[in-house]
Amino acid sequence: MCGIFAYLNYETPRSRKQIVGVLIKGLKRLEYRGYDSAGISITGMDGLRPEVYRKQGNIAALENMMNNLNISDDIVEDHVAISHTRWATHGVPCDRNAHPHRSDPTNEFVVVHNGIITNYREIKEKLIKRGFDFESETDTEVIPKLCKYLHDENPSLKFKDLVIEVSNVLQGAFALIVKSSRFPNELVAVKRGSPMILGIKFEGENSKSQSIRVIPAKNSALSKTLSNKELKPAEFFLSSDVTAIVEHTKTVVTLQDNDLLHFKNGKYGYYNTLDDAIKERVFETLNIEIGQIDKGRFTHHMQKEIFEQAESVVNTMRGRVNFENNTVKLGGIESFIQDIRNSRRLIFIGCGTSFHAAVATRGIVEELSGVPVTVDLASDFLDRRPIIQRNDTCIFISQSGETADTLAALEYCKSRHALCVGITNVVGSAVSRATDCGIYLMCGPEIGVASTKAYTSQIIAITLMALKLGEDKLSSQSRRVEIIQGLKDLPAMISKVLSKDNDVNRIAESIQDKKSLLLMGRGYNHSTCLEGALKIKEISYLHCEGILSGELKHGPLALVDETMPIFFICTKDKDYDNVCNAFSQVRARNGQPIVLCTEGDQYYSKQDLKVEIPKVVDALQGILTIIPLQLLSYRIAVLRGYNVDQPRNLAKSVTTL
Repeated sequence: MCGIFAYLNYETPRSRKQIVGVLIKGLKRLEYRGYDSAGISITGMDGLRPEVYRKQGNIAALENMMNNLNISDDIVEDHVAISHTRWATHGVPCDRNAHPHRSDPTNEFVVVHNGIITNYREIKEKLIKRGFDFESETDTEVIPKLCKYLHDENPSLKFKDLVIEVSNVLQGAFALIVKSSRFPNELVAVKRGSPMILGIKFEGENSKSQSIRVIPAKNSALSKTLSNKELKPAEFFLSSDVTAIVEHTKTVVTLQDNDLLHFKNGKYGYYNTLDDAIKERVFETLNIEIGQIDKGRFTHHMQKEIFEQAESVVNTMRGRVNFENNTVKLGGIESFIQDIRNSRRLIFIGCGTSFHAAVATRGIVEELSGVPVTVDLASDFLDRRPIIQRNDTCIFISQSGETADTLAALEYCKSRHALCVGITNVVGSAVSRATDCGIYLMCGPEIGVASTKAYTSQIIAITLMALKLGEDKLSSQSRRVEIIQGLKDLPAMISKVLSKDNDVNRIAESIQDKKSLLLMGRGYNHSTCLEGALKIKEISYLHCEGILSGELKHGPLALVDETMPIFFICTKDKDYDNVCNAFSQVRARNGQPIVLCTEGDQYYSKQDLKVEIPKVVDALQGILTIIPLQLLSYRIAVLRGYNVDQPRNLAKSVTTL
């Protein structure tokens, strides 16, 4: 949720209009995260006072406003600029609640902030008593005002030390950037909980540079002996996500919790906000191309990502599965495999789509590992605070690796000394750093708010873990071989399912005006019902429920009439007859059944609305059955004229509790 993008140029001539353009383009790369307003701050013509521009609505509205202001073409060699997209948590979407927020009408201190300050009311009350006036309802506004208050109390404080004091007062999870007229050409960024990434581009380098740059210790800190002459002209980029950085540079470092990054006249230093210690960080090379975050030939990012799944599942398996000798290698958890096997139980924890991936795979994990498996929603897990013991293994699933509820559950399990395993798509994310070991999805960046390819890759990753855990059991060897060979055939089968897009579109046209939709299945397809319902709700705003078909007679049957479309997932597996019986009960009551079935199934007539898909081993069936429902949610949303990639009220990464 929300997006931060900052740009600094040092001895790199840029016009103020160019700088505004860089900010706007950076914000556009972050649109997918979800937002309701946007704003920027650049330094004024005097080279000191920050100017603040904010606008409710989309980035195009902010861009139009900036174009009408006729920002000058004056060249500046050193400049600090910040920008933000806001997703409302405190106060309604409006200009005054948009970021950047300021300390006073003269903009002495200006801040952009992601996350939530949980003690902002207490800070706000104290600042009001000291004469500060607030212009917004946000929690963020206390930050620049607290900066001003502490600096007025002690004007000798250096910028870095001032922000350390401020950050140590704040409670909650946040990433924030501060600029000030009191400290021209300086910028301070702090990260605690919410993600922040630094990219650096030296003069003469381009975004395709593949070299890994290790910053020496003497350059890592603001050394008094380091003169400006020793520094190269450079551009610096700070962002919530690499998608806004990759077109400029691939040389990045991910800030860690309690990191403080200070820029001053081209010098930059890392510190720890808890002890003010100088830190060293290694810059890494992004393994991502700009084409991966563009829509290419597709209309929407979600559509592109649905159709990428034949490739993304291969990327998740690449280097991990040997189809010739039916073995699996997972380097990220290899040294912990025996500990996981010896666990009292395996506890999968996630939110939304990640939770559904755990539901989809819990059966095969339990079957192959022989270890009891439970699955928990992270928020419910936190509410219950269940008993966790040292010989439990807790597995945390998060596409972004920054999901607030999941991270809170992770901290709880770590405090109980359980073995913690992470499954995430983002290298260097909070989940990957906080867990003892883990598996990266490697499915490529996912831009659409509604997760698609990350879900199928999560199923693959957990299935690979199950195969690894079961490799020492003689009784499971034939089952393992069956699944591994199913994985080999999976990409071709996914391509075949994707070719059914026209069939799915016909179904979407028949139900686009309905008020509600039920999805029913059981066994490995129960998770497909849950995930499919979530996709339909979040993208097409059509009420939808995923129901275990075995529960039909325990309440849901009352909903069946001639107006209610009910989508049955009925593939040829051990639960086939039971789902067919549920289908017959709905038809007998004049219901409107729609069927997702196995190719060649003669049980359903030609008159039935249906989509036929290939047959695969039952443990992998959920990967094939979810794709038509992803397509269905997409097609209904398009028919209804909704913004597919940016559904209302939702954000890509939920970083607040």
